Amino acid sequence: MILEPGTQCIFEQSWWLEAVAPGAWQDLVVGSESQPQARWRITRETRKGMRCIVQPPLTQTAGPWLDIPAGKMATRLALEKDLLGELIGKLPMHDYLALHLHPSRQNWLPYSWAGFSQTTRYTYVLRELGDEEALWAGFAKNIRSDINKAEKRVTIERGDDIERFFRLHALTFSRQGIATPYDLALVRRLHAAATAHDAITLFFAVDEQGRDHAGLCLVNDGHTAYYLMGGADPDLRSSGASSLLLWAAIRHAAAAGAQVFDFEGSMIEPIERFFRGFGAEQQPYHRITRAGRRMRIMMAARELLQAGLGR
Repeated sequence: MILEPGTQCIFEQSWWLEAVAPGAWQDLVVGSESQPQARWRITRETRKGMRCIVQPPLTQTAGPWLDIPAGKMATRLALEKDLLGELIGKLPMHDYLALHLHPSRQNWLPYSWAGFSQTTRYTYVLRELGDEEALWAGFAKNIRSDINKAEKRVTIERGDDIERFFRLHALTFSRQGIATPYDLALVRRLHAAATAHDAITLFFAVDEQGRDHAGLCLVNDGHTAYYLMGGADPDLRSSGASSLLLWAAIRHAAAAGAQVFDFEGSMIEPIERFFRGFGAEQQPYHRITRAGRRMRIMMAARELLQAGLGR
């Protein structure tokens, strides 16, 4: 797929945002639309009467993109400060903002000076995807064992049945006793949009009885392939199919020309341990937040209420 001018990954494409947040996203641009110097595509919504700028569902990061030419570090940092300052100044009025910055945006000082708070989060990535032997050697022993076991029990299929995939994906949440945080209609829109841009692949692990053990959704922007969603039948989890699916997705991404495979990370310890087992490296990114006066009052009142209830 071809990235739009002034964007750096699939999550910043207008068609992606229209699929996951139809009519709710806004384009902030410094410079002209045809030759932007900086771009930040944000999503707005109202929650309990509060104006919020938030991360859309199924969207790992939210820019911003900056055009900073090569040169002296002092000059580059000065331009970065100026461009980010202009973008921040273009943010619409809001009571609360919470966004994940693209990993390339490691300098969060301009946000700090504008009153934002920051938390470091992590994803896991694989590089050098073309060397399968090196990738395999980097896998933890249990991951290799799961893959070898699964190869004897299931085969990998590719398909475009998004309802079939969503049923497996929803099992991941129902097993934990929680509702899926987005509905099938949203996933259908995203699948249709990504299919039109040749940017999505669905994988299924199927046994001889025709049972789906697990499913995986991979999206690819030409540079990075992202493990967007996955799911497995809880009654068949011991087959190792989820590990085999990831290995198939990594090899598919390499064959498609991707330079990086992004597991999309997790702050949940068992998931982090699973991704780490593939020999992937940690990649930090910033989560920035800013609360207005109304939101700070509401949050303080909630904390007082919880303290009064002994929670």
